Amino acid sequence: MDTTVTHEVTGPNTGEAPQDEARWLSEEERAMWLAFASVLFRMPVALDNQLRRDACLSHFEYTVMAALSEAPERRLRMSHLAAMAESGLPRLSQVVGRLEKRGWITRAADPGDGRSTLATLTERGWDKVVQTAPGHVEEVRRLVFDPLTKAQQKRLHEISRRIMYTIDPEDRGFR
Repeated sequence: MDTTVTHEVTGPNTGEAPQDEARWLSEEERAMWLAFASVLFRMPVALDNQLRRDACLSHFEYTVMAALSEAPERRLRMSHLAAMAESGLPRLSQVVGRLEKRGWITRAADPGDGRSTLATLTERGWDKVVQTAPGHVEEVRRLVFDPLTKAQQKRLHEISRRIMYTIDPEDRGFR
């Protein structure tokens, strides 16, 4: 039994011929999408809750600090950091400003390019990442890896990479 839904679409009050038929989701695809979308919406909240409870950091703040902790000299251009954190520069600048006030990050003009700003993780910031990372990793393990078999984990990785390639063929984010 075919449970796909079809609709005719015409241009608004133009009397134009119907556009190509939409490729509606089957019931099985819809169920998969809703399950996947639920994970997409709830995972950031779950990670944010753990980090706020255990480290007084938002997930985004931790993401920024973790990216800097793995960079050479713990330093990145703000534009590169924004791309890695999937953020615009205005949002990143606000968050880095808050982290700067806490003594965890500093900002300075890039000596190689005065138009760019470098964000650097301070020693205090490094200590905060080192202190926070074990609890965060344990939460990621509990939420993502523990419920899956090794084969499912490998498949999740393959599926995630394929979807990310469709979204961003250059894969400019975390790898």
